[in-house]
Amino acid sequence: MDFIIVTGMSGAGKSRTVDALEDIGFYCVDNMPPKLITKMAELCLKSSFSRVAVVTDLRGGDLFYGLFEELDAMKEAGFAYKLLFLDAGDAELMRRYKETRRRHPLAGLAAGGLSEAIRNERVLLRPARVRADYVIDTTHLSAAELRQRLTGLFLDSIKNAMLVTVMSFGFKYGLPAEADLVFDVRCLPNPFYVDELKLRTGLEQDVQDFVMDAPESGELLERLEGLTAFLLPLYQKEGKTQLTIAVGCTGGKHRSVTIAERLYQHLSDNGRHNVRTAHRDIAK
Repeated sequence: MDFIIVTGMSGAGKSRTVDALEDIGFYCVDNMPPKLITKMAELCLKSSFSRVAVVTDLRGGDLFYGLFEELDAMKEAGFAYKLLFLDAGDAELMRRYKETRRRHPLAGLAAGGLSEAIRNERVLLRPARVRADYVIDTTHLSAAELRQRLTGLFLDSIKNAMLVTVMSFGFKYGLPAEADLVFDVRCLPNPFYVDELKLRTGLEQDVQDFVMDAPESGELLERLEGLTAFLLPLYQKEGKTQLTIAVGCTGGKHRSVTIAERLYQHLSDNGRHNVRTAHRDIAK
């Protein structure tokens, strides 16, 4: 049985996550008290459910603080699970709360208003984020992009090989919070300054040719391929289930997309890992 426990920051997209997981075949239960998670797993196993996801978070009040004891108890009982943590930047969480006019679960305990409630929640949830098998930062993700990311992670069995995401991004929009490895390719020739390439992206052959025509681009890519060939087996040996390799340039449209696509192709051809691409800022 595939069993996912979903938690994370309030406003980070747990409701949309449940919708997406249901669409790919998960039986989902929202706002589950941690003390009931093991019982839920037992019932689902007896009922022959193959894919189950439960959401637990601070809406349960003090009941939430038993989560880690429950996770340990599940492991001792032999129940395999994956912990998915949803996150977003503080400014984005504040914007979402102001738009929806929802009440934050910690609002009554935060004298400093919404911003303090978010800060307090981040502190309380830090151990869960550290312990998570998967972390998705939804700050820059639309609903469709979040659905795509979840489908990539969980459409197949969660017991499959480590999922490697090669992500391009623009430094001007901030570092990806979920990145495990970050590579800066702003040192490479920039198509932005070529009139016929400026409005195009690294998904197009002309842009890729411009970037890769420089000798340093080929050498950089070769070194990245060697480094990842060395590192990925070590991460997998440690039991890591998800690895995000982030490749950044200034705007996230040309150089980073080109290198990310080439690195993705190399890792895919290798065939040892489940590899996907994500271009965070390509449409901005």
